[in-house]
Amino acid sequence: MKFNDIIGNDAAKMQLRAMIDNDRIPHAILLSGPQGIGKLALARTAAQYIHCDHRTDGEPCEICPSCRQHQTFNHADTFFSFPVVKGKSNSKPTSDDYINEWKHFLSENPIENYQNWLKELNNENAQPQIYASESSSIITKMSYASYSAKYKVLILWLPEKMNEECANKLLKIIEEPFPDSIFIMVSDNPKEILPTIYSRLQRVEMKKLSTKEVAQFLERHYAISHQDAIAVAAPADGNIITAQSTIALDSENREFFENFMALMRLAYSRDLKSLKKWSENINNFKREKIKRFLQYLARMVRENYIYNLHNSELNYLNRSEEQFSNRFSPFINDGNAERMIAEIEKAERDVQGNANGKILLFDFAIKITILIKR
Repeated sequence: MKFNDIIGNDAAKMQLRAMIDNDRIPHAILLSGPQGIGKLALARTAAQYIHCDHRTDGEPCEICPSCRQHQTFNHADTFFSFPVVKGKSNSKPTSDDYINEWKHFLSENPIENYQNWLKELNNENAQPQIYASESSSIITKMSYASYSAKYKVLILWLPEKMNEECANKLLKIIEEPFPDSIFIMVSDNPKEILPTIYSRLQRVEMKKLSTKEVAQFLERHYAISHQDAIAVAAPADGNIITAQSTIALDSENREFFENFMALMRLAYSRDLKSLKKWSENINNFKREKIKRFLQYLARMVRENYIYNLHNSELNYLNRSEEQFSNRFSPFINDGNAERMIAEIEKAERDVQGNANGKILLFDFAIKITILIKR
């Protein structure tokens, strides 16, 4: 992996490169920032760059033995530590117990996704930790002489998940590290790290990605058009994981779009019989799906209202949505947009409160029928 493969955060990449190129690498580094921006990928790239035998133009060469070992997660002087769960037969778990799951997780998730890690652990309701037993394992690994490189590197994902006993045991090795040892910690919530450890870390802060940067990632990894990538990236608020989830739910979004079009057409034609059937079909969704559909409706009302401003930079519609909005958007205007969104938000609250779905949704459809002619 190269630095250029990581979207955005050029300042953080430059800072790490400078440390490594000048061989002035702090013994304990913290990469912190919001979720979904590729912090773990940057940590892995930095470790590869440290070990690369032939750095080229500020990048790992990717062809030397060290780089190839990094690409298969088998470099002898690179270690990983991460949150795990206690198994039925193991009351003192360590990361080594889950190393195969970890390698699969890394190979399948270019941007680290905590929920996907829970799936790898086969326990999505678990609360993984980094246990005291892990600290003993780390101390043992870091006490050995490096095998082939100048430095041993430990990448510790989510240090805020260390329990207090583990953190206290690691404190000494972080305060007085072995001279050939480097810790690279990757945190989503640095304020939750034990203060005595946090104060000893060289911090490299990473920023939320822009809509353009998230779209760039989507175009590169999903081969979708720029317009569709922007439409997905905009509501993701700089989080690639959120954008990926939207793409994974693409079939659901198409279903939502079709039901949005049906609602608006039936409301405009005042076809109450068909609207009743429409509301019954929506009621067949599970409650959480109904809420997601209503949130989609609110977004589409806002997008159609904005579409009338004729400023494409403000709109985040995919191609199918835009084709419909080109004709439909004039019906969403100053006279009804705000009230439509208010009715959608009220319906969402009522769904959350377990109101009768059939009555609620049919009543909602009638209100849209009244508002769309305003």
